[in-house]
Amino acid sequence: MKNRALKRLIYSFSVLLAFLSYFPVTSYGFIKKDTVINNTGFKIKTIIIDAGHGGKPSSSVGHFSHGASGEYSTERNVTLAIALKLQKAVEKDMSGVKAVLTRSNEDDVSFERRAEIANENKGDVFISIHCNSLSDRRVSRRVGTKHHKPVYKTSLVPDRSGKGVLLLVYALKRTREAENEIKRNQVEGESELDGGALDPNDPITIILTNEYKRKFRQQSINLATLLNKEFVETDGRPSEGIRDQSIYVLCHSSMPSVLVETGYINNPDDEAYLNSEDGQNTIVNSIVRALTNFKNEVEQVSK
Repeated sequence: MKNRALKRLIYSFSVLLAFLSYFPVTSYGFIKKDTVINNTGFKIKTIIIDAGHGGKPSSSVGHFSHGASGEYSTERNVTLAIALKLQKAVEKDMSGVKAVLTRSNEDDVSFERRAEIANENKGDVFISIHCNSLSDRRVSRRVGTKHHKPVYKTSLVPDRSGKGVLLLVYALKRTREAENEIKRNQVEGESELDGGALDPNDPITIILTNEYKRKFRQQSINLATLLNKEFVETDGRPSEGIRDQSIYVLCHSSMPSVLVETGYINNPDDEAYLNSEDGQNTIVNSIVRALTNFKNEVEQVSK
């Protein structure tokens, strides 16, 4: 029993030390270079590309939705067009990297299945492509008087003021869900002890889970920062920055994950940009540049 416990302790510490060298530490404001030599040989090999929404515009069953819509286009079609272009660009411009789509046609895929596809394919990065939209505004106007008092009528007016990109990472309040996915898809795979089955209450399991969770969140913010920089500084797009949000596919994908709101589809200018070949290609090129920079960061070797 003592030898088994000692073997388990040595194994667990070696796994933890190896993992610590995988990723550089980052924050919202800057990217901190890793000063530790990456002896693990870790490589980003698989990028999951998630085209948001899908299904027929008339369908509305459960959480299946065709998403936002503009004057003449829908989010489901725009995100799919961008995702297909992005898949080709990643595999062309990022040597040795495979890009996996969560959907490749107009059919919708459930939130649960999207996360499963990412985890089943052992993705190293998850990018979800979406289009933003603002809800209609309530506007009151005076329509007359009654008993010497003004009478007002309230109506809904489209709000087309939104413009530009927004980057989302998973909110901390969904940490427990992220922990469960990490245990299932990352921590259990690290152990050859007891058939690879780890006790979820074991201190070593908890330590490894927390380390994965911390690194994945830091790297999600790191990637979002790189994406935002490309959109703003290279493309000159307006940006609403990086925000935390409780999004199922982000916290259930056991890897660094970012949702990219590529523009406001109900804004006429943004809709035209999102539907144009030039606009879609510019978005794709920016994402590929950010992914390439991110890949270089996490695979870097100090000299």
